[in-house]
Amino acid sequence: MGFDEVIGQQEAKERLMQMVKEDHLPHALMLCGPQGSGKKALALALACTLLDNGTPGAKAMLQKLEHPDLHFTYPTIKLPSMGSEHMPVSDDFAKEWHQLITDTPYFTMDEWMQMMEGENQQAIITAGESDELVRKLSLKSSQGGYKISYVWLPERMNIACANKLLKLIEEPPQQTVFIMVSEEPDKLLETIRSRVQRIDIRKTDNEDIRQALIERRGIDEDSARRISRLANGNWLKALEELQVGSENELFLDMYKTLMRLAYQRKLKDLRKWSEQMSAMGREKQKRWLTYFLRMTRENFMYNFMQEELCYMTQEEENFAKNFARFVNEKNILPITDLANLAIRDIGQNANAKIVFYDFALQMIVLLLQKT
Repeated sequence: MGFDEVIGQQEAKERLMQMVKEDHLPHALMLCGPQGSGKKALALALACTLLDNGTPGAKAMLQKLEHPDLHFTYPTIKLPSMGSEHMPVSDDFAKEWHQLITDTPYFTMDEWMQMMEGENQQAIITAGESDELVRKLSLKSSQGGYKISYVWLPERMNIACANKLLKLIEEPPQQTVFIMVSEEPDKLLETIRSRVQRIDIRKTDNEDIRQALIERRGIDEDSARRISRLANGNWLKALEELQVGSENELFLDMYKTLMRLAYQRKLKDLRKWSEQMSAMGREKQKRWLTYFLRMTRENFMYNFMQEELCYMTQEEENFAKNFARFVNEKNILPITDLANLAIRDIGQNANAKIVFYDFALQMIVLLLQKT
């Protein structure tokens, strides 16, 4: 993969290419930024650039992402077929990972969880993974050049893995470059953050998304403009909007149901709603809560009647016409805090039925608050 395949992000591309050209590349760097900004794609393009020695053999291996000096690390789950003492490692899911990333480096954690068939689990990077990295990176480069350790979502490392990786970064094997891709860098150990060079990746420009929709997906000009604006810098969001019957339709339906039942104070129906929510996988539950935050913010902004401040689909806006007035200056912050607390609780494996039923009950009170 080359930098030309990354959507937009010209400033980041030039910075990374300049590092390579001037031989000022640090032995450990971390690309940070919002979902859908192209961090994985940029990191992959950098890795391929470093490993491309100009030979036909190297180019062929990189085209298939099968270069022996490119080592991928990513969150994994424990399958029922694994032994009780086995710590899952990336190699356990190498086939699934290769299938997904060769198709496109633009994918979500949910898509990765589906590939592993573990939607109801929390994916982590175990201490077993760091042991594997130590073993792999201790070997000499097969091509006589760099060895690349590509780590996706290092914030999902457990503490044992993080401590072992820290030692590797402090005393890196010869000609090894660590390229990390993070969405929540603040969750990483401070000692790791202080030893890597952080590069912040901004949202992709809407114009770049618009052009990519036209050139790569064959979308007409008007649709591309609408979708790019709605995507708001997130290529993954743009792809979602292209899919008929996308997840967001379900999320909107669950949002509308919650708000209507909470307003009507139908406790039994709210309990059923919470049971529906608890039946989703934890990653999907967190995505719905993130959607909830966005929709609540959009409904609040809708009250100001300024189109440039709102980013909603037509169906979302149709609901906002009647509902937006219930989200106001008095309850917007408490509602936001409530959703963030639920995201934390779900991430910590709290009982989902209890979390969402309590969430629904508190919404009854918050919707009654008026300016």
